[in-house]
Amino acid sequence: MKKCLCAALVLSMTLALAGCAGGQADTTTEAETTEESAAVETEETAAEETAEEAAPAEVMTHEEYMAAEIDSQVTVESYVQATQSWWEDEGQGKITVYAQSEDGAYFFYELACTEEDAAKLVPGTKIRVTGYKAEWSGEVEVMDGTFEFVEDGEEFIAEPVDVTEMLGTDELINHQNEFVSFTGMTVEPAQEGSDAAFLYSYDGSGTDGDDLYFNASYNGQTYTFTIESYLCDNTTDVYSAVKELQVGDVIDMQGYLYWYEGVNPHITYVGPTA
Repeated sequence: MKKCLCAALVLSMTLALAGCAGGQADTTTEAETTEESAAVETEETAAEETAEEAAPAEVMTHEEYMAAEIDSQVTVESYVQATQSWWEDEGQGKITVYAQSEDGAYFFYELACTEEDAAKLVPGTKIRVTGYKAEWSGEVEVMDGTFEFVEDGEEFIAEPVDVTEMLGTDELINHQNEFVSFTGMTVEPAQEGSDAAFLYSYDGSGTDGDDLYFNASYNGQTYTFTIESYLCDNTTDVYSAVKELQVGDVIDMQGYLYWYEGVNPHITYVGPTA
């Protein structure tokens, strides 16, 4: 009787152990399958993210660019009209570009650029720029940008739009950064109580080679204009022309409708009104 009971107990324990072993094997297989599935999903997600990063950003129209939020990433195409001097900052070349298309203009501030590529940024050249939309004292611009040349055979050189009658109106800012002209402007003193027609730097503290600031009026309102020395240095005709101005002169001007605490155009041409 005891032998039969012992035999029964041994058989029960053997079956129990076999059952436990089988359970462990099943659990291990399920774990391996789960890990493999997770690995596949991770690889697929990484591949999708890589594909998204590799896909070129959609090019915006000027209207879409203007509607974009400040600090958002933007991609636009436009045509070089002028550039400021190329320079290098801690090993990174940079250049500021005035650009314009048929539908609007852009100010690309300090694009990453090699010296070799800077030499190719001649007026009419088409480029695609990706950067971040920013605003500084009223000037809407693209910062921290990179660019590539668009080789499609097209080029565009903007003709100046006469915005004289828009001075002092809300309409003027709609032409921000465009190539514009002003006609029949009267040169005013650069500072109150002074006979000087221009200043070296905004407060007169500069010397020859620095930016020039001068005032001109229309319909009783006076506005400030700038010769940006990185755009037109002291070897250019316009720099020399401003140094020859006298209070009371009536002049015509051309330049880019830059903004700083209000309209503050970067002028590229000054001459007497015909």
